[in-house]
Amino acid sequence: MDKLIITGGKRLDGEIRISGAKNSALPILAATLLADGPITIGNLPHLHDITTMIELFGRMGVQPTIDEKLNVEVDTSSITTLVAPYELVKTMRASILVLGPMVARFGYAEVALPGGCAIGSRPVDLHIRGLEAMGADIVVENGYIKAKAPEGGLRGAHYFFDTVSVTGTENILMAAALANGRSVIENAAREPEVVDLANCLIAMGANIQGAGTATITVDGVKRLAGGRYMVMPDRIETGTYLVAAAATGGRVKLKDTDPTILESVLLKLEEAGAMVDTGNNWISLDMKGNRPRAVNIRTAPYPAFPTDMQAQFVSLNAVAEGTGTVIETVFENRFMHVYEMIRMGAKIQVEGNTCIVTGVPQLKSAPVMATDLRASASLVIAGLVAEGDTLVDRIYHIDRGYECIEEKLQLLGATIRRVPG
Repeated sequence: MDKLIITGGKRLDGEIRISGAKNSALPILAATLLADGPITIGNLPHLHDITTMIELFGRMGVQPTIDEKLNVEVDTSSITTLVAPYELVKTMRASILVLGPMVARFGYAEVALPGGCAIGSRPVDLHIRGLEAMGADIVVENGYIKAKAPEGGLRGAHYFFDTVSVTGTENILMAAALANGRSVIENAAREPEVVDLANCLIAMGANIQGAGTATITVDGVKRLAGGRYMVMPDRIETGTYLVAAAATGGRVKLKDTDPTILESVLLKLEEAGAMVDTGNNWISLDMKGNRPRAVNIRTAPYPAFPTDMQAQFVSLNAVAEGTGTVIETVFENRFMHVYEMIRMGAKIQVEGNTCIVTGVPQLKSAPVMATDLRASASLVIAGLVAEGDTLVDRIYHIDRGYECIEEKLQLLGATIRRVPG
């Protein structure tokens, strides 16, 4: 199992390109199952979860073709089975996203109950109830969700999400695109990745209004065509490198990104003392060598502060001047990184869903273990600001969400290398 070794104490300085958004790419790949012609998706990040989704398609008889720029063309005319098997689904929760498109397009789907990160409860019953509202007959048996569309296909429905769910919204949105009649999705997730999926569906011929608001209206169409679509930039990767630069007192310029979808994070970085400048597709940050100031954050669904940036800001606060409070309201088990940071000399108290971080001038290196995707990114940041060599174990978590993290950090001047386990 690979590990990262980071020699801390260097200020980050340089320019890098941001990859396509994993949390956009996965639902958009699932949406290709709705197209009745070949569709090409570009700007896909080179990540394990993307490879898993492509492998899942292969198991179903769909053979995507990939060019030298990692553009993937999907043609579902060769599909042979409507089963998403457990051995693939267990490694990636996003596999549940094939459920809605398969039932809507082919009238049937059999998808294993998903696995994935260990950051708290993410129930799939919201997906199931939404499809049942559209007339699907669903049973859960032997660890599989078996869904069958009614005679004549799914019907448009009015569905209210009890709790905001990004993948739930995406699954119902995709199913509604081919349903008969109008669907209204209430309390929908407003994340930019949901908007990106809607824009892809619209490019395929879907009739969707209100994406990015709490109410999405979809008038079902008879067919969706193929074509080309480029995935949006990854806002969490962008935020992670900005925080890494801020924590080290450095300066970076990130290209091929979108500052308009990261406003809550940029505001907190400015509060921490960073000089932030933005353009149409770039963001620059300069700490002018200064230590960051502690900031208070509270996570909540978009457009509030993202839960996927919480762990990185705990790292920033760990070496900041002052004391910062971090309140996690989205996932109940998302402070696992804190105990690893305490081993590096961080002063952090956890009280329920709140952690209180009192900054120290410098962390000390230690062997640490990644517990989930964003926690692992926070430990890399902690390693960058620690004295000595920090060894980060179980970095397969990092590889699920960050394309070439050590190469990008090396371009910014970090001393970091990957070693086999």
